[in-house]
Amino acid sequence: MTEMKENFEKKKARVGKLIKRFQSTYPDAHCELRYDNPLELLVATVLSAQCTDKRVNIVTDPLFKKYRTAADYANAPVLELEGLIRSTGFYKNKAKNIQAACRRLLDKHGGKVPGTMRELIELGGVGRKTANVILGNAFNTNEGVVVDTHVMRLCGRLKISAETHPEKIEQDLIKLVPKRFWALWSHWLIWHGRRRCYARKPDCMNCEVKDLCPSEGKV
Repeated sequence: MTEMKENFEKKKARVGKLIKRFQSTYPDAHCELRYDNPLELLVATVLSAQCTDKRVNIVTDPLFKKYRTAADYANAPVLELEGLIRSTGFYKNKAKNIQAACRRLLDKHGGKVPGTMRELIELGGVGRKTANVILGNAFNTNEGVVVDTHVMRLCGRLKISAETHPEKIEQDLIKLVPKRFWALWSHWLIWHGRRRCYARKPDCMNCEVKDLCPSEGKV
């Protein structure tokens, strides 16, 4: 037990150093999905599953001009919606989820996106990850930590979590990262994963946190 406590404290101290390093390396880190309101972010986040933010932004540019309210999505002919989002992949399921969520918004929330975790995960097609994205970015509320593929990969390489399931990784991060940094932590790791710590051939030589990474030069 004592050894586990020491290891946890050391890890927590290293996370603190990583936060300072990421703050200086990525001072402008933010969600790279483009949106102007919580509904647009909800739709964009659903579309981002197994799809790049770049592709989602291309798709949502005309989509957000055509559909502006929850009622627009809920009442849209499903084949029309599917056609507009087809290039994001899994478009049939995504269209179904978007319409289910928007219908519940109309039924339970007056067409507005709610600002609590409980209400968000009750929407069709919205899980904890999507809810965390919406809360952290549209409402500036740190309810949890977004764990996507970049965050999972980097938490493994940085030896911050040995877990492989997103919700278990999130629980480790909640214990190690101060709450005020929960949303930013995800942005930092996503930015670092896209710009330096690639899935294949990470750029360890030029990595800004290599002295804090137990995997440096070993990937």
